[in-house]
Parts: sequence; structure tokens; C-alpha cells
Amino acid sequence: MTLEETYSVWMAKHPLTGELERLLNKKFTIEYNFNSNHIEGNALTYGQTELLLLFGRVTGGSEVKDYADMKASQVGVETVKEAVQDKSMPMTQNFIRQLHKVILREDYTVYRNLPGGLTTSYTIHAGQYKTRPNSVITRYGDRFEYASPEETPALMSDLVDWYNRAEQAGELSPVELAALFHYRYIRIHPFEDGNGRIARLLVNYILARHGWPMIVIRNRNKSQYLEALHKSDMAVGIEPIKGARATKSQIAHFLQYFKNTVRNEIQCDIDIIDSFGKDTWWYDGERIKFRSESGSKVLSLMQANPYNTYAEMAANIGINISALEKIIGRMKEKGYLERQAAEKSWYVFALSTNQIV
Repeated sequence: MTLEETYSVWMAKHPLTGELERLLNKKFTIEYNFNSNHIEGNALTYGQTELLLLFGRVTGGSEVKDYADMKASQVGVETVKEAVQDKSMPMTQNFIRQLHKVILREDYTVYRNLPGGLTTSYTIHAGQYKTRPNSVITRYGDRFEYASPEETPALMSDLVDWYNRAEQAGELSPVELAALFHYRYIRIHPFEDGNGRIARLLVNYILARHGWPMIVIRNRNKSQYLEALHKSDMAVGIEPIKGARATKSQIAHFLQYFKNTVRNEIQCDIDIIDSFGKDTWWYDGERIKFRSESGSKVLSLMQANPYNTYAEMAANIGINISALEKIIGRMKEKGYLERQAAEKSWYVFALSTNQIV
């Protein structure tokens, strides 16, 4: 199906039941925050993300900053959800800066080691445009420069003004508008840190303002994401001002990637809706394909009774304990479940469509 056809099917599924809304909200909360932060190097696992955001539990030995960034990311999602309720309010630079302050929380200092044993430092400012030039080394080894600190305020003013005019004109579809905004914003890179996370939040702000579901850009597709941006960079040109004023035709590579992503994300939610009440399991936006029925039965037993023992589950399924251990081992490696040692219980991170949420 085309993107437009997929969206029409999605809309025809509405209104959703309360159970389905809660299931999809739970899915989005975990998957959006896990993926958007992992793209930027956050080390929390899918399971750690779920335990943190849904239950406030800190597990494992990750850096404190990773937990704080993940929590702040969800506050950013809630900020966007609240902002889109008032569709009469135009986008503003103040909203973008406030969103940045939400996800960074506070100013912090970055230290760099220099040749000869010297150290330098600089401050990352939350909610303020950059005061230092920023650039990135591409996957091809080239240095790619973004807009200078001096250019940034005017380019951001132009970007926001353009968005509000384009939204009113209605010549671009919501998906085209979101993709072009994302591209132009990234070419400016207005902040010293957090630009990717802000870009992905603003994409969902734009989609939600126009009645489209929020989407997840998957970490497993990071290379395609960056390659689509790179190919569009080559078409637009390396000068930052050209990127900040790119046209829809110039970003054809990124626009196609983005349309495919939106279509796939909506289709995933449609498939979950259609399988609701059936024995299907999902993880990070994909349906789990078990080697045998035993895998699904193991997850169902653990979810129904987290204190099930190996012996009880093996007897219930009709397999020996050795076979059960192999099944559980494979699913632990994939992140579908975890053994809570202190409580001697199981926690299932895979999403079931045969449950009441």
C-alpha cells in the first residue's frame, strides 16, 4: 500500500478502544525513547528503558546521565503532546528552545584532552543557541560544517517563519512538511548538543498537529537514516545556508526514506490493532517469529505468573528443562525477557496483543 492508503486504513480503525490506546501508548513510550536516545549513543537497554519509564526503576550499571537523558526524553514527548493540543498556536523559536531545555535539563561542562597532556573545556547551554561552531565527521571521513553561531538566530527565525507559512498554505502534505523541516533544522544544528533528539521530537510535533500518528525512527535503521540525509546533502550543497533553505525536490532521498518510515510505522500499529486479542508478540516494532509454539507459551506463562519455576513451565508446556533453558536463553539474548534475581521472578519486555493493559 502507498503511504496515503496506509494512513486511510489507520484512520478507519478509529476510534480505538481504551485498551488499544493504552497498548499503543505503552509501545510508543518505550520504543520512541529507546530508539531516539540510542541513535545518540545512550547505553540503556530496551528493558532498562521500560523499567525506568513505566515503573521508575533503575537497574543495571549504566551511566547516571543515560538514565537522566532517558527520563528527560519522555518529558519532551509529553511536552510535545501537550503543545499539539492547541493547533491555533503557531510554532515558535521559544517553544523549540524550551523543548531543548527540557531534554538537556541544565548547563553542563564538556572536557577535552589535547595533545601534550593539556585539557580544554566548554559549556553546553540548555535552551540556548550555540556559541561555538559545530560540525560532524561523516561516515566517509569528511568534516561537515553546520551553520555558524552568528548565522543561527536568523536562520532559525527564517525556519520557523517558513514552517508557519507553509503550514497555512497547505501545499505540502504533513509528511512532506515534517521531512523538509527536519532536514533544514539539521543543516542549521542550532544547539551545541541534542539536535538529533530535538529534530525527532519536532517531526512528531508536526505530524501530530495534522492528525498523523507519532513515529519512531529506529536505531537499527540508523545507517539508512544517515545515508538518506547524506545523499540529500550532496544534492543540496555543503553551504549551511543552502541546507537551511533546501527545497522538497532537493531532499528527494531523505523524503523517500522518511515516507517509507512513516508508512512502515503506521503499518506496524495497524498490524497490532488487527492482532489484538490474539496470541501474538511484538518487540521494538517487529512481530516476534518463534521457532516453535513453545516460545510464545513461555512468555505467556511468565506474564501470567512471574514466579513460575523452570520445572513448572516445562511441565506445563510439555518439554524437558534443558530445552526450556535454551528457549529462555535465546529470548534473554534478544531482550524479550529478564530474570529479576532479587525477586526471583521474570519480567517480560516483549509486547503481547492478548492482554489487558
